[in-house]
Amino acid sequence: MAAFPINSNFQGDFVMQLVPVDTDDTMDQVAEKCAYHSVNRRVAPQPDKVMRVRLHNASDNFPRDMKVSDAGWRPTETLDIIFADQ
Repeated sequence: MAAFPINSNFQGDFVMQLVPVDTDDTMDQVAEKCAYHSVNRRVAPQPDKVMRVRLHNASDNFPRDMKVSDAGWRPTETLDIIFADQ
């Protein structure tokens, strides 16, 4: 377990946030930690959608159960957090 900083570019938010996550966090946990700073503040919740994580401007989402330590990110990597159907 180690703190790991990422930049959160949350869908619909105009503010990019520096968010500390843990190397043992799953992508679902990363999305939740990023949502804390955006949803119900500048972004409306979308309870019928699932939050997904991907590299900034990439088209493929990381598997929801993948851990930060397995993603190969560098500190302060910019990630897009999006609402998806699945």
